[in-house]
Amino acid sequence: MTIKAVSASLKGLLAAASFGLLAFAPVPAAAVDIQEVTSPGGIKALLVEDHSNPLIAVNFAFKGGGSTQDPAGKEGLANLLTGLLDEGAGDIKSADFQEKLDDLGVSMSFETGLDNFTGSFRTITDFEDDAFDLLALALTKPRFDEEPVNRIRGQIVTGIIADRNDPGEIASKAFRETVFAGHPYSRPKEGTPETLATVTAADLESFRSKVFAKDDLVVGVVGDITPDQLKQRLDQVFGGLADKAQLTTVPMATPVMGKDVSVDLAVPQTQIRVATPGVLRSDDDFFAAYLMNHVLGGGSFTSRLYDEIREKRGLAYGATSFLATYDHAGLLGIATATRADAAPQTVDIIRKEIERMASEGPTSEELDKAKAYVKGSYAVRNLDSSLAVAQTLVGIQLDDLGTDYIDRRQAIIDAVTLDDVKAAAKKLLDARPTVVTVGQAAS
Repeated sequence: MTIKAVSASLKGLLAAASFGLLAFAPVPAAAVDIQEVTSPGGIKALLVEDHSNPLIAVNFAFKGGGSTQDPAGKEGLANLLTGLLDEGAGDIKSADFQEKLDDLGVSMSFETGLDNFTGSFRTITDFEDDAFDLLALALTKPRFDEEPVNRIRGQIVTGIIADRNDPGEIASKAFRETVFAGHPYSRPKEGTPETLATVTAADLESFRSKVFAKDDLVVGVVGDITPDQLKQRLDQVFGGLADKAQLTTVPMATPVMGKDVSVDLAVPQTQIRVATPGVLRSDDDFFAAYLMNHVLGGGSFTSRLYDEIREKRGLAYGATSFLATYDHAGLLGIATATRADAAPQTVDIIRKEIERMASEGPTSEELDKAKAYVKGSYAVRNLDSSLAVAQTLVGIQLDDLGTDYIDRRQAIIDAVTLDDVKAAAKKLLDARPTVVTVGQAAS
């Protein structure tokens, strides 16, 4: 993430204020009617029309174009690029580009994950012609001038240096390097001061030209726009991209299990990270694993880990587990933090709960509660605003779930049986987990 100081005009403030109210406007449930749109130039998108507010939200992703595409020795390149696409494009220099965004009340941001490079864009329909022009310039003709490149790079390096003293970041680094040893997933997405120093404007343009292409593009749009209008906007914004991406092949990863890693650090709390095998999003038992994880630690205040570690013993403020479904690996992770003298006990509790879940699975009551929660929270989290719906449309395409996924999801969850979940628990949790701790060695 980068920090940008922008001087807003009165017009920009008023536009942004009204935009802020509209951007998170709820989308009526009946409005989640997904349409497939293909532009004259062959660019495809999923659209949910919503004419209740004069707002258009666009989310898009370049599949496979995440930080795994950073060349060796230039780690952090993709992340640096995310902070520079709105720092001048075409004939418009950085300050002027920012001012135009500000005056129009346009929100434009970019992010890289391990597997995908994503963008988010929102505009009020009153200014959509100029707004879409700016997005097209950002994607096809970014400038990469020396001043903004050095400024954004400096901000990222400052954050990296600060993170060197953060126990949570140290734990995440040790966890990543242990579990994904030798794989691109083990590398720091933000890079290092040394690797970022080698990144040039030519490197940034090379990454953009290779990754930003029509054949790896997925788009989700929600708002005050018709299919015919969207077809023209798709060609306007994305028509100038290359036809085919030139991506480096990323191998599948097998997370390393059964390792114990301790990093000695003089801090009050010991960070604990645990890894067991996970699933891919395309696996048939994904939802069985998802529900099992909810019972284990994904359900926050209702999970077994939270109950055993926080409620019964007061060893930590919280304990959580999560399913990480990457394109090239699946992982179930557990995270908590406790005082140094309680770390061995806490790790022992985690191991025992993993073993108990593997051998017994959840109870019928736990599974019923998990199903009710994950069905209800999906609507709240993924369908409560135009922005969330646009992101969901992109996710549906990235995971190849089909346009009827939102309608089918509850039935899929309801069809998962207790035996299915027990089988998933046995499959994923039977192996000896990897445990990483960062903190003072217990005396």
